[in-house]
Amino acid sequence: MSLTTSEGYIRLAARLGEILRGRGMTLAVAESCTGGLLAHMVTDVPGSSDYFLGGVVAYANSVKREVLGVREETLDKYGAVSAETAREMAAGVRRLLGADVAVGITGIAGPGGGTPEKPVGLVYIGMSTPDGEMVERHEWDGDRWENKASSAERALAWLCEYLEGAGDG
Repeated sequence: MSLTTSEGYIRLAARLGEILRGRGMTLAVAESCTGGLLAHMVTDVPGSSDYFLGGVVAYANSVKREVLGVREETLDKYGAVSAETAREMAAGVRRLLGADVAVGITGIAGPGGGTPEKPVGLVYIGMSTPDGEMVERHEWDGDRWENKASSAERALAWLCEYLEGAGDG
């Protein structure tokens, strides 16, 4: 998915904002490979300060550990690009900023850095909610920008999907 205009993500970010505002909930983000792009998308919506608390760009493993609380054992055993790290990033930023929901994104945007086990375009998106933590795995096939944009846009969409389903029933 290529974002040649802001129209697609603005619609998603606005929908997310409406849902969060309607539920009286707050959001925090922890980003590695997206480098703050998700926070940018969220804050492109006027009034996002009503529900967006902030984010941490945790590019270095030391920041993942020391700021977000990702366990050393997790990084050693699974690596920075893993479902486990994404989950701990989301839980860590949710705890750190006191948010109701949080997302953590880690991956390999490219063009280099991939391996046969972890190819360029591999991204994990973690979500931490009052119901627990969950993770999605994606393998994008774009260039660096497209992989970052696809990851951030998917995080917006997944948050909307989760929140629209939360409390139904």
